[in-house]
Amino acid sequence: MKAARSAPALTLLLLLLVGCGSPADGPESAPPPATGAPADPTDAAWAQLMTPMNESAVALLSLAADRSGDTAVRRWAAGLRTSQNGELDRLRPLLARMGLPDTNVHEGHHMPGMVTADDLARARTLKGAAFDRFLVERIGGHLRQTAQVSRSESGAGTRPDAKRLAAALVSARRTEIARLPAPSGAPG
Repeated sequence: MKAARSAPALTLLLLLLVGCGSPADGPESAPPPATGAPADPTDAAWAQLMTPMNESAVALLSLAADRSGDTAVRRWAAGLRTSQNGELDRLRPLLARMGLPDTNVHEGHHMPGMVTADDLARARTLKGAAFDRFLVERIGGHLRQTAQVSRSESGAGTRPDAKRLAAALVSARRTEIARLPAPSGAPG
């Protein structure tokens, strides 16, 4: 039953990696030499998806300091931003160990849970309770989607270091989702 539930997420993860890649333009687009065991497609897809997802979430969370109308939301956003940056500090070396570039292979793609450039532009036009609702909605989607793809990695990946990190992220997401604030002025 567990395999049946994770199969669609694994398929999505693999399709994202295959569908989002582009042929090498030349030597400058070649990945750095691997310093550890090479990644299988599942491990690579997960790490290359999680990194830009966290980066875009951090960008949105950073706007809360100036745009949020709720002290509790600002505190929550600051704490989650610190946590997401900590995950990035673990994901980037993993990419290097896999011999993968630290570039966003998903640039410009709209995927579930990804905070997009359009989302960031929209967030910059919002203030107070409207910003808070938008922030919590987008970050909630980010947390749920990254939990789902991390569950797939922890079940289907092959690299022990990637699987350990994915399992840690699944655990963190449970806590983070439980802490999603209900901003003041939210529709009841």
